[in-house]
Amino acid sequence: MNRQDQKGGSVPLELENFLPYRLNVLAETVSQSLARFYESRFGIAIPEWRVVATLGQYARMTAKDIGAHSRMHKTKVSRAVASLENKNLVKRQPNIEDMRESFLELTSKGKKVYAELTPDALAFSRALVASLSPEEQKSLERILERLTETSFQLADQMLQEKEKG
Repeated sequence: MNRQDQKGGSVPLELENFLPYRLNVLAETVSQSLARFYESRFGIAIPEWRVVATLGQYARMTAKDIGAHSRMHKTKVSRAVASLENKNLVKRQPNIEDMRESFLELTSKGKKVYAELTPDALAFSRALVASLSPEEQKSLERILERLTETSFQLADQMLQEKEKG
């Protein structure tokens, strides 16, 4: 069912003009472009790279924490961790205070992959925004922060309205 505009007319949802869709397409395009590089070089996929990057940044985390940081579903994190363990890039240590979870760390091989990939990932990021002026780059950063904040606020607001009505 289509929503109505303020004048009562039906407004179709056109994906190519729908901001959440456009942001997702951009994110997926950028992610896939970089992924082609590290998949061919190291044989790791996007979820695996996100786990490696997160552990490279924070050294030791639980899968739950990695999922929260990287915005990945726990199933995707679990599969990525299992694959990285099979490739000897990640090791697991039981949490003696809570045996339901483990702490994850990069192995020495995983640290080497992270160290080799990081300069290329950062160069890719710099090259991506290089077509923007310094002012546009600063604006983009502010816009991304504001849209992220607003997204959380709108989700909460919509849920509250739905519960009331």
